[in-house]
Amino acid sequence: MSVETLTLKSPVSQDMVRVNTFTGGLVGPSLKMSGPVKDGGTIVASTAPGCWGPMITPKFQGGHEVTQPVAVAGAAVGDAIALKLKRVEVTSLATSSGVMQFVDGRYLGDPFVAKLCPQCGTQSPATHLEGIGQQAVHCDVCGAEVSAFRFTNGYVIVFDQENQVAVTVSKDIAERIAKDAKQFARLPAASQQHSILSFAEADIVGLVSRMQPFMGNIGTTPSRDLPDSHNCGDFGAFLINAPHKYGMSQEELNRHKTDGHMDANSVRAGAVVICPVKVPGGGIYIGDMHAQQGNGEIAVHTTDVAGEVELQVEVIKGLTLDGPILLQRLEDLPLLARPITPELREKAHALAQRFGGVPLEDNAPITFIGSGANLNEATTNGLERAAKATGLPYDEILNRATITGSIEIARLPGVVRVTFLCPMPVLERIGIAHLVRAQYGL
Repeated sequence: MSVETLTLKSPVSQDMVRVNTFTGGLVGPSLKMSGPVKDGGTIVASTAPGCWGPMITPKFQGGHEVTQPVAVAGAAVGDAIALKLKRVEVTSLATSSGVMQFVDGRYLGDPFVAKLCPQCGTQSPATHLEGIGQQAVHCDVCGAEVSAFRFTNGYVIVFDQENQVAVTVSKDIAERIAKDAKQFARLPAASQQHSILSFAEADIVGLVSRMQPFMGNIGTTPSRDLPDSHNCGDFGAFLINAPHKYGMSQEELNRHKTDGHMDANSVRAGAVVICPVKVPGGGIYIGDMHAQQGNGEIAVHTTDVAGEVELQVEVIKGLTLDGPILLQRLEDLPLLARPITPELREKAHALAQRFGGVPLEDNAPITFIGSGANLNEATTNGLERAAKATGLPYDEILNRATITGSIEIARLPGVVRVTFLCPMPVLERIGIAHLVRAQYGL
């Protein structure tokens, strides 16, 4: 598939880089980067919906439609880049989602990556829509109905961005929206996906939900080309010995991925994501905005929307990471991992004095993302990453996460957040104490 690229026009770094072009379902070093944006500069991105739209668009070679990567001046392999999320705003008026089912005979090993026309056998065919409904996607080569996905239970949901509320609609309203799907989806001009609103499924009607938008796939470019939805340990497991051109070994996946596809609902405005740099310039990409999602993304998919994201970048020299660190908003932290208040610290000091006195540790919250083929593997991965990055013993991380933190599911089957209170001298040593202090007002 031909991947649209944005040519780097000037090597001079910029205070602000705007990005509104997309990669056709891929992330990796073959994609030319825009920018570079200055260290401390801003990226503003218009994002397209992830998941369902690309899933029903067979020419896509990944399950999302993420933005063209942006280089960050001064970011070298072995550094990290902090992404300070300033704004995450939904622009879609409606979307559709639900529980998926694969259609046999319409893909080669992985329906997200290698779709086939069941009639003419064309791989990743160009397609068009004929009418609305789950049989609307047709092959440009032979005309056959070709979608590799179906809803087993689906819904259409409309949004009020101002009041942060959403409601699922009836079948007749869903069909009316489907006839003008691109307009209601607010697809960016450069987006090439079919809108999932065209399916017009409405199995749940009149359900009210709060909106809390966040980014499901955001981070740095992996060191090998990957389907964008598979830049993680669980979806990435589908690549192990796969029969298509993106197949690889487990060791290769572990080495190259950057775990940008987290689906952690606390990656929202006000959070900071600290990402590994595995290619020169880092290559910041952004996509898969969701309007709302509970922990776990239990249905596997949630409300994919178009939106606008604004973030500030900061290079952290010499901080070598395998996967992301997250500085969550204070209210998103588990109770036990919230910073010790002055009042509580005073009471803790009094308690310590009653038992002979002990100096109280100066610490702050930190969250490591772990991913793997299942939740057990993801948890071990997150704990190991925490031990490696901090230099603290693995068993100490276990204790800290138990009494001053939590293990929380980001996505089933295999992405977790490992959160605990980390000694401030450790955060100073690895170069992120200033970010932590700013995040939590310490």
